[in-house]
Amino acid sequence: MTATAERRAEQDDPTGTDPAAGAFLSLDGVHKAYPTPTGSLDVLAGVDLMLERGRSVALTGESGSGKSTLLHLIAGLDTVDAGRIVLDGADIAAMREPERAEMRRASLGIVFQQFNLIPSLTIADNLSFQARLADRYDAYWCEQLAVRLGLSAALDRYPEQLSGGQQQRLAIGRALAARPSLLLADEPTGNLDETTADAVMALALELVAETGCAFLMVTHSTALAERLDRRVHLRGGRLTARPTPA
Repeated sequence: MTATAERRAEQDDPTGTDPAAGAFLSLDGVHKAYPTPTGSLDVLAGVDLMLERGRSVALTGESGSGKSTLLHLIAGLDTVDAGRIVLDGADIAAMREPERAEMRRASLGIVFQQFNLIPSLTIADNLSFQARLADRYDAYWCEQLAVRLGLSAALDRYPEQLSGGQQQRLAIGRALAARPSLLLADEPTGNLDETTADAVMALALELVAETGCAFLMVTHSTALAERLDRRVHLRGGRLTARPTPA
């Protein structure tokens, strides 16, 4: 199969590539509902998805469709009502909270729209924070990240002294400093102007490719979504390969 044919086949199948190839991340029949004053609200109604090592997928959908909920479930920050989420052979849904916390330290990098930097730590300490927690601190790699992120001249400063674009680059660098197996990003450029967002995403994709991690990004931007290997759309609690008319 040619590369073009392979990409077209993936776009036609929202769950991912051939299951026989073996996914690093797989979601099978994931359900999640929340109580409301008028009854239970089904946010996710049977989500299936597969993602291989070294591949990237953009998750799009309307506001309130459950995109962030899905990311939180994959990260073990919330629990499913039904279904399975398997990361590198381990069922996240079956883990206890201490096991999920260890999984996040060892395997995940998470980037949020609001940066979530630690204001009392310098840029250098913020950059290495996740890697130190995971006992994977590599001084050379952190130095290289600082250079690539354009932050090497600001390592002794604090987050509030950086621009929004610099803070987001720092948040991405912090997530990648521990060389995670899976990078999750929730609207990582939502607070940035278009030009800055494009530059930040280009750098993020370069670094993701170099580390070889899988990458799942929530975004409202069609332009950013098209830069990833594959795009899936969340609507009515399920994934489709492409957005469909209302």
